[in-house]
Amino acid sequence: MIRQTLALAALAALTAAGAASAQQGRACGPRDTVLEKLEKRYGETRQSVGLAANEQMVEVYASPETGTWTILMTSAAGVTCLMATGQAFAEWTETEAAGDPA
Repeated sequence: MIRQTLALAALAALTAAGAASAQQGRACGPRDTVLEKLEKRYGETRQSVGLAANEQMVEVYASPETGTWTILMTSAAGVTCLMATGQAFAEWTETEAAGDPA
């Protein structure tokens, strides 16, 4: 759930920024090239995905082994931009509270 919340928060922020500003000053390239580098250099795989405005896809890639993570935005034209990167990625699973009738 926290992973979904993080992805949705990133999606909202990126949608507000818009496609043009997302590519200004960011590392962008062909989708295949960017994904290959993430997988080979950092061992990151896709953890979540969502759709943003203007037919843009937002994805969270991460490596549970190394803890690195990357948020990507890809345009309909296939241009992928790195929006954020970091360390200490952890999967989060919500547990039911004691006595919760759900």
